Amino acid sequence: MFILINKPSGPTSHDIVNSLRKITGVKRIGHAGTLDPFAEGLLICAISRESTSLLGNFLKLDKTYLATLRLGVTSNTYDRTGNIVLSSPCQGSLFRDMQGRRVIDEPKKYYVKLTKKLIITALQKFIGEQSQTPPAFSAKKINGRKAYELARQGKPIDLKPNKITIYSIKILEIRNLELKIEVRCTSGTYIRSLAHDLGQTLGCGAILEKLVRTQIGQYQLKDAVSPADLTPTNWQQRAFWFLIPGSP
Repeated sequence: MFILINKPSGPTSHDIVNSLRKITGVKRIGHAGTLDPFAEGLLICAISRESTSLLGNFLKLDKTYLATLRLGVTSNTYDRTGNIVLSSPCQGSLFRDMQGRRVIDEPKKYYVKLTKKLIITALQKFIGEQSQTPPAFSAKKINGRKAYELARQGKPIDLKPNKITIYSIKILEIRNLELKIEVRCTSGTYIRSLAHDLGQTLGCGAILEKLVRTQIGQYQLKDAVSPADLTPTNWQQRAFWFLIPGSP
């Protein structure tokens, strides 16, 4: 059996699996595609040994995300959970400092002038097949150890780039220092890395402020259930006896 979960921000994907074990009474449960703890959205979970053996069919499906980026800052984790450092302030009516105040009093040479056209042009560079380096704070393995474990110890991280494809990036909103986008991409794409790389391209820095996974293959977040709404007596009503791997 499978169940589409709407993961909230906070718990890890493994925490969601543990909660499902308590609700269902089934020990053999897995998921297809980890979401970072601060991220939200669609998580495909399999319940029973037979179902978990099929999860590999879903791991490589394309994904769709809603992402909120914060411009003008950088972070060692590439997101809001890390050590955040203010970058050069941004000039223009669209861009303000972290307190919402316009920053226009310093000499222009200390600013990065950003416009919507410039942002659109920069985003276009990330559409298509490309090599992307995962964040140092990720679950990628280095000699059998997770990269984030080494990064927390201050050890050097040498991660190999992955081949990914970003099919589309749609700008949903630009407000102050926030940029909201929708990204359609292949499995293995790190939206945190996209945020960081965009910030480097623009010259102002950027981090991932919020992330929601809205689609995996043909399966959509609107059909998912919150773990808080599941009980030992109703979870089977929200489960599927089988799912068919595929893309929309």
